[in-house]
Amino acid sequence: MRAQLSRGKASLQVVPGLREGRELTNEMTTTSPGPIVLWLASRYENIELVQAALTHVCKQRAIDSEMEHWIGMALREAVANAVKHGNRLDPDKRVLVKFDGVGSDLTIVIGDEGGGFDPERVSDPLAPENQMKTSGRGIFYIRTFMDDVAFSRGESGGTILTMRKDLSKRGNAKGENE
Repeated sequence: MRAQLSRGKASLQVVPGLREGRELTNEMTTTSPGPIVLWLASRYENIELVQAALTHVCKQRAIDSEMEHWIGMALREAVANAVKHGNRLDPDKRVLVKFDGVGSDLTIVIGDEGGGFDPERVSDPLAPENQMKTSGRGIFYIRTFMDDVAFSRGESGGTILTMRKDLSKRGNAKGENE
């Protein structure tokens, strides 16, 4: 399924089983819905659409509800950060969300069209001077709930966040309660 809509509106692209030039295999069709790519306007209400896509992926991959909850927390934080901090709430800028899974891994990529940032310059939310602040915990949550987190610059600017979860681990954050 492929859908293309005008700039500023959501678009959805699902390419079942075909990833990076690999052939369609039984494993890909039974355990992964294929890459799902969403280009969304920078609006908070689109977080619900992203959550619905995650629910679809979790159902297809037989991910339990607890793990889905923690992945969803990281995903919502990432998309909210892309909308607010990356694209500065500009609805003419877009947010990229890509879900892909191979074997026991689920990889989620979030990209924005903003100016980019250095994640190492983000204040530690656990530092005493930051504990009473009402913001600044998003990246901390993302790193807590996902197994691997990497930030990079997009080809034309913006920030690309790649998050990976090992689905063979069970439990809330990085595989506790295995």
